[in-house]
Amino acid sequence: MRKLSYFIGMSLDGFIAGPDDEVQFLMDQLSPAYLEYLKTEWPETLATAGRRHFGCDDAENTHYDTVLMGRATYGLGLKDGMVDPYAHLKTYVFSRSLAESPHPAVELVADDPVAKVRELKRQDGLGIWLCGGGNLAGQLAEEIDELVIKTYPVLAGDGIRVVSGEFGPRPYELTGSRSFDNGAVVSKYARKR
Repeated sequence: MRKLSYFIGMSLDGFIAGPDDEVQFLMDQLSPAYLEYLKTEWPETLATAGRRHFGCDDAENTHYDTVLMGRATYGLGLKDGMVDPYAHLKTYVFSRSLAESPHPAVELVADDPVAKVRELKRQDGLGIWLCGGGNLAGQLAEEIDELVIKTYPVLAGDGIRVVSGEFGPRPYELTGSRSFDNGAVVSKYARKR
């Protein structure tokens, strides 16, 4: 069965974006060594335009072949004209407000996200990447098998939390960690079931 991984970047105080969906404060934390790590270890998590820019657009997917995102996360790229931000992955956008998909390769899901993820987990393939946001992560919290948290050395103070929803502790076990010259730390956790 395929795993659902929440691969996400956040501030030290647990925010994945600012109150108005600002993400530049996180992007400002990137360094050449850190970007090289993403290019070689997690190339499928770079948007198609980023892969082209960094010269890794022909890199094979190593962890994921499917990406899930909420409407707000999808909207970040959409406002810049990226109608299929991860053309190298099968893309699902969870939204009750979008009437039709802006691109034929992007599948809209208006129904229960848990049911869709369970269906996807039963299919063959690489892992499933939950790209964001915090609201969708909260709805899928019971289905998340792995966390890959990219913690950046910055405080946000307010914004969109890494996971939103009701209180409900779910234990995870640290399976790996790597720190970088820019102060970023990438930590992997497996769900303890």
